[in-house]
Amino acid sequence: MTIKEATGVVPATGRGSPRLLPGLLVAAGAAAVGHLVNLRFGAASPLVVAIVLGIVLTACGGNRPWLRPGLRFAATTLLRIGIVLLGLQLVLTDVVGLGVGPILVVTLGVAASFLATRRVGRRLGLTADRSLLVATGVAICGASAVAAMNQVGDGEEEDVVTAVAVVTVLGTVSMIALPALGVLFGLDEVLLGLWVGASVHEVGQVVAVGGAVGATTLSAAVVVKLFRVLLLAPLVALVALERRTTGDVRKPPMLPWFVVGFVAAAMLRATGWLPTGVLDLGSVAGTILLAAAMFALGAAVNLRSVAHGGRTALTAGTVGTVVLSTVTLVGLALTT
Repeated sequence: MTIKEATGVVPATGRGSPRLLPGLLVAAGAAAVGHLVNLRFGAASPLVVAIVLGIVLTACGGNRPWLRPGLRFAATTLLRIGIVLLGLQLVLTDVVGLGVGPILVVTLGVAASFLATRRVGRRLGLTADRSLLVATGVAICGASAVAAMNQVGDGEEEDVVTAVAVVTVLGTVSMIALPALGVLFGLDEVLLGLWVGASVHEVGQVVAVGGAVGATTLSAAVVVKLFRVLLLAPLVALVALERRTTGDVRKPPMLPWFVVGFVAAAMLRATGWLPTGVLDLGSVAGTILLAAAMFALGAAVNLRSVAHGGRTALTAGTVGTVVLSTVTLVGLALTT
């Protein structure tokens, strides 16, 4: 069931705007909790914490009708603004500094993982929308990528939560497995960092792994991870184009405004005009907005529906993760 179906309303505007306030306040509180948890435990994504809080709210009977207009607004408008602000976290000069070889390898790994996850998911019986979201989360950057892709897809909130759960579990496993495999394979700190950035799903997880190994690994891992985030824009545009050219009734715009804004924000940061304080504020604001949106999505979820399709989605995501890790390790070893 979607938020709109559950409430029978759309976000109020103008004279009805006070109706948004209760839901927005609760979503903001959940986002703040997620941010604080992330500050205390760096590997814990504030988006994942917030979506869990939303699920718990509904499971405990706390999702009251007077909250729902604000939650709907958070799940739509605040989500798109948060995606735009996500672009301020990208440092394009660092990405260019990776060199042609690693950039091509990571792009190939993302493409291979995305296609493999979608194909396996469909063969295992996942819906087209759920397999699309799982593939996006695995290939790009976890929860934020899933939420962004669903703006041009047509998935239910249960599809979003399932995809986020899959990438959280697999990212956690990767945090443990990749450093151990790096020692086994005799990887140096730079190559290990590049591989971690190319393979681990959530930004917070990448930072946690890189920081645990050392500064050199952390630096390499973060740059590669940011490049994967940058690939979100063309991937969303390609999926939107695919849906427009295959007779999809919904026909999303080929370049949704939030994708254009995401790219514009990244280019604005590249100019060097924005002071550090503004960039830091934009980063925190973007995280808070995305976390509030994920809380709202979680609050619209039927937990039984998520559990029903979770195992199949996890299998598809595992295949995609293995493909991503294998392609990028081999390619990076040959080009660095």
